[in-house]
Amino acid sequence: MSNDPPGFELPLRLFLGFRTLIDALHAELARQGHPEMRPMHGFVMQAIGMRGTTAVELGRTLGVSKQAAGKTVDTLERLGYVERVRDPYDTRRKIVRLTPRGLDALTRSARIFEELRAGWAAKLGEERLRALEADLRAVTPQDVFRLDVPGWFG
Repeated sequence: MSNDPPGFELPLRLFLGFRTLIDALHAELARQGHPEMRPMHGFVMQAIGMRGTTAVELGRTLGVSKQAAGKTVDTLERLGYVERVRDPYDTRRKIVRLTPRGLDALTRSARIFEELRAGWAAKLGEERLRALEADLRAVTPQDVFRLDVPGWFG
């Protein structure tokens, strides 16, 4: 009889690790002045990026419909994280771009992720954490910035 855990435990543990980091991120973001931020918002704001994007392009990147992307943009706009502006090259199009508040949330998120990683390193040891990261790189696609998770989960 094998002492190996059942196969289904691996994806659950990987997801729990992700969830632990994301929950800790959002708890800290709330303490730092961003209590309305949700995990989906981070994916959307990353997809909008520094140059902005359209709702159609955003939906494509996230793997969701233009309407679903638009609803999320509406929420982020109401919260002050993004704004819609006319495209200077095509006035029929609207560009969604991050506001200073949105940029602040992303900057804080990056710093908080560094702190969370340091916490994992303190718990596991830096060498073991580096090995874990290297092992995950060996078994996952190179494109770590896939932002279609919302559509994939949907």
